[in-house]
Amino acid sequence: MMEEEEETETKPLRQDEADSHVRRNNPKKGFLEMTLRPIKWLKMLSEELHWSFVLGVVIVYGISQGFGVGLSRVSTQYYMKDEQKVQPSQAQVLIGIIHFPWIVKPLWGLLTDVVPILGYRRRPYFIFAGFLGVTSMLLLSLHKNLHLGFALLSLVAGSAGIAIADVAIDACVTQHAISHPSLAGDMQSLCGMSSSIGALLGFALSGFFVHLAGAKGVFGLLIIPASLIVLVGTLLRESRVRNFAYGRVKEKFLDAIKAMWTTLKCRDVWRPCLYMYLSLALGLHIHEGMFYWYTDAKDGPSFSQEIVGSIFSVGALGSLFGVLLYQNFLKNHPLRDILFWAQLLSGISGLLDLVLVLRINLKLGMPDYFFVVIDEAVSRMFGRIKWMPLLVLSSKLCPSGIEGTFFALIMSIDHIGLLSSAWSGGLVLQMLNVTRTQFDNLWIAIVIRSLLRLVPIGFLFLIPRSDPNLSILPSEMLRTKRVNDVLEPENIEMATLVLASD
Repeated sequence: MMEEEEETETKPLRQDEADSHVRRNNPKKGFLEMTLRPIKWLKMLSEELHWSFVLGVVIVYGISQGFGVGLSRVSTQYYMKDEQKVQPSQAQVLIGIIHFPWIVKPLWGLLTDVVPILGYRRRPYFIFAGFLGVTSMLLLSLHKNLHLGFALLSLVAGSAGIAIADVAIDACVTQHAISHPSLAGDMQSLCGMSSSIGALLGFALSGFFVHLAGAKGVFGLLIIPASLIVLVGTLLRESRVRNFAYGRVKEKFLDAIKAMWTTLKCRDVWRPCLYMYLSLALGLHIHEGMFYWYTDAKDGPSFSQEIVGSIFSVGALGSLFGVLLYQNFLKNHPLRDILFWAQLLSGISGLLDLVLVLRINLKLGMPDYFFVVIDEAVSRMFGRIKWMPLLVLSSKLCPSGIEGTFFALIMSIDHIGLLSSAWSGGLVLQMLNVTRTQFDNLWIAIVIRSLLRLVPIGFLFLIPRSDPNLSILPSEMLRTKRVNDVLEPENIEMATLVLASD
């Protein structure tokens, strides 16, 4: 009997050794296994979390936020510079305003969690978000000589459409993070990978489209991602809330706000939230100053639209590589350790811009384009590696029942940090007199930004040292609570095209 048990125990080891031997001696099979690994991973997620969830993430994160935002970022920058003729510091502030709908994400979260429309909590909001995006992009693309105020309003409306759809899909992600805490890292990897691949394609094509059709023509193309959000809303199958007491909406809002406040008072929640804000706010966003220098500076590289788009596409590739590094090598490491190295390397990599602006790269014989794409890829890779554990941490801080709302609250804190970074960066550019034609002091802004990126290392004690695969909240906060069938987590899945047609 003992001999049989020993033989049974050693079989897997022998099989692994045999597989390893086959891979070493059969490189083609090893390459095939490596190629099939992402497919097996997606299959595993589809089996554990349902294929419809994976599809929904790909549409919202990959096509809308990834590809769509990739196109819109370059087109918006050229629209502000060439159509509206604004200064870099002004563009910095205006782009911060465009992202304002992301700051009020808790409002969208409360609406989707608390106020069903025609008995549904997700579908109508997806459809509304899509139509909002379609309308705003139509106005921007068709109207000639649009006033800056109306143009800004349209861009804010388009951003609101993306934010509302993001809240709805985030609710699904956080629900699954609660029920499958060991897959939280995989889900965030799926979100990050979809977004990075979509952004890679969007940025790669953005410069070509801006050159071919102009910034307003690209806004017309952005109608397609917005339309797909409408499609998500029509295909979404969810349990219908019956006999909902709309007269108690105020009470539901108050209950949700009380639940969020109770959660925020938890020491393991507010401390990471504070770190996330500080980490982002101290990043000092000066991208618009760098963009104007890329394209308008007399002694700069004078990049064309196609070159700018290709630079951002390489940056998206670096971001994707960061996701792959996190997924394959870092996701099981303590969050505090990952954030320490990511923050340190992010600050150091920021000095690459200094080498470029001072033209040291030319003295070393390195062409501008070659150096810029390396700079962009490295910076985006470290930025993504820093962002991934923050997303995993955020998904673990959400109590059951208001997971969509609370995740939106955490993300709004992050976006307040990004807005603080953008506006403080605009203020620094203004104080240093960095304009459309004056870039003498841009290097000082780069040094300030790089030094500030190191400051959050001193606040890493706010991040818990717990196992990244375990829940952080107390068990009582993770229990499902019923509040007249409104705050109860539900099983959401996408209806097939056949069922939709029926």
